[in-house]
Amino acid sequence: MRLIFKIVATEEWREAEAVGLFRGAAVDRADGFIHFSTADQAPGTAAKWFVGRSDLMLVAVDAEALGGALKWEPSRDGALFPHLYAALPISAVVWSRALPLGRDGRHAFGNLQA
Repeated sequence: MRLIFKIVATEEWREAEAVGLFRGAAVDRADGFIHFSTADQAPGTAAKWFVGRSDLMLVAVDAEALGGALKWEPSRDGALFPHLYAALPISAVVWSRALPLGRDGRHAFGNLQA
């Protein structure tokens, strides 16, 4: 199983859990796909787009469960990022947890496999 990660506001994620489907944050809906990151990309994504935010969840998703709606496309610095051209079914989520800020002000990701 290959995990990909979504950083999302806690309130938005709780709403998605309640209905069983995540249709994306405002930026996702504006771009026409849900943005994800790999384990290596997630800290950079947090540093670029979520600086100082303490209201976040980190959601781990089984990339294989998303089928052909998941595309790997060039983005930041030409790296391939996972983009989902569909709503995310909660059934594809392996785990979700709070994404706290560390003492240094950066997000503390911990072990991305657990």
